[in-house]
Amino acid sequence: MSDSRRKFLKAAGLGSLAFFFLSSCQKLGLSSKKKFKGNVIIIGGGAAGIYAGYLLKELGIEFTILEASDKMGGRMGKLTGFSDYPIDLGAQWMHGNQSIVGEFVELFQADVSLDDTESMYWFENELIPTLPKSVDIFDKEGLPDLSFADFAMQKGLSPSYLPIIESLAGDYGADASDLSARWVYEEEQNWSSGDGDYKFKETFYDLIFSHFGAQVANNVTVNSIVNTIDYSSDKVLVSTNSGQQFSADKVLITVPITILQSNDISFVPTLPVKKTTAFSEIGMGAGMKVFMKFSTHFYADNIIGGTVCAAYFNDAIGKNTADNVLIAFVMGQQAEALSAMNSDQAIINALLAELDAMYNGQASATFLGAFVQDYLKAPFIRGAYSYSKVGMNRNTRAVAAESVNSCLFFGGEAMNLNGHHQTVHGAIETAYREVMKIMKEA
Repeated sequence: MSDSRRKFLKAAGLGSLAFFFLSSCQKLGLSSKKKFKGNVIIIGGGAAGIYAGYLLKELGIEFTILEASDKMGGRMGKLTGFSDYPIDLGAQWMHGNQSIVGEFVELFQADVSLDDTESMYWFENELIPTLPKSVDIFDKEGLPDLSFADFAMQKGLSPSYLPIIESLAGDYGADASDLSARWVYEEEQNWSSGDGDYKFKETFYDLIFSHFGAQVANNVTVNSIVNTIDYSSDKVLVSTNSGQQFSADKVLITVPITILQSNDISFVPTLPVKKTTAFSEIGMGAGMKVFMKFSTHFYADNIIGGTVCAAYFNDAIGKNTADNVLIAFVMGQQAEALSAMNSDQAIINALLAELDAMYNGQASATFLGAFVQDYLKAPFIRGAYSYSKVGMNRNTRAVAAESVNSCLFFGGEAMNLNGHHQTVHGAIETAYREVMKIMKEA
C-alpha cells in the first residue's frame, strides 16, 4: 500500500499490538509447554508463511513450506541493477510505527525515514497543490454500503474528481466502482498500528528475509504447486502438480485470496459453503508498479489524479541514491487496461505520454529506462491485495479465516481481522494468530 491512505483519511487509533517480537517462545506468548506435537505444512511462502514457519521453528515444531513459484516472498521482491540502490518490488512502506513490523525495525535497528511528502494533483489538466473541495469524505459514521465512486458523486463532487477518488481507492488495491465506503470506514476505525508511513533505507524485503526467511529456507520446497488438500482422514494429504504428496497433522494455507477463489486447490471433502462464499465476497483487484528512471528530477514527489495511472510516487524518498526513480502505482481498472496491452513498451509509452502532458514533454526527454512489475500476470498471485467489496458482509473475513475440522488453518493479509489487511504486518499478525490456534487445537 502507498502512503496516500494517510493523506486522505485520518488514521484511527494509536494503540500498540498485543504482542511484541522477541526471540523466545515465552516472550512471543507461545507456551514452550506445547500441547501440539505433530507436523505442519504451510502453503505459500510469502510474509505470512515465512513468519509462521519461523514461529514453528522457535517452538520446535516440524514444518514444511510449499511455495508454488521458484522463490520465497510472494508479493514481496527485490530488484537490483536497475538503479544505484535496491528496489522493493512489492511492499515498500511500513504503515504505522506501532505495528509488529515497527517492533522489528526497532529490534533489528533498521534504518527508516518518515515519508511525509506533499501531493500535487492533476486536476482538469492542471497540476495544483490543493483541490477546490476536500475529498476526505469517507471518515463519517453511518456510511451507506456504496462504492467510493457512487458515494463521492452522491456527496456532490464533480466527475473531475473521479481520478482523485480512483487514486484513493487504488491505495486499497481496488477500483473506485467496487470498493465499499462503509467497510473502509469501519476498517479504519479498527486500525491500531499507529500513524505515519515509513520508507526503508535498504529494503522491506531485506528486513523480512534477513531475519526470518533465512531461518526457514531449509524447510522450503519451491516450485510446489498444490492442487489437492485431502483432509478426510486423521492425516491431511497435500498433493502437487508434479505428483509429490506430503502428509501433515495440520495445514496452514496462506495463499492470496485469488487462488482460493479460483479453485486452483481442490479440497476433499469440499469446504463448507459459508467459507467459499466468504472467499468470493473479498475483492482483489489488478495491481502494477512501473519503475521509471529519469536523468533529472522534474516531477513532484507525489502526483495524484492521472487517468492512465492515478498515483505516481518518488521511489527515492528515504534512499541513499543519486538516481531519479518515479513509481507509477497502478491499481484497479487502470492496471487492467495497461496489463491488457501485453507489452511492457506499450505500458511505458502510455505512462510517459501522461507525464509529458503534465510536464511539457520532460518525461520523454529525460527518460532512461523502466521496469514493469505486473502482479495481475503473476500466476500464483493475480492481483494486488485484498479489499472490501460493496455488498460484503461484516463477518466475511472472520468466516474466511475460520479453521476447518481443527486441521485446516487460513492466514495471509486477506484473513486479517484488525483492519490491517493489505499490509505486511497484517499478514504477519495472521501468522501469529494461526500458529496460536494450531497449538491450541491439537
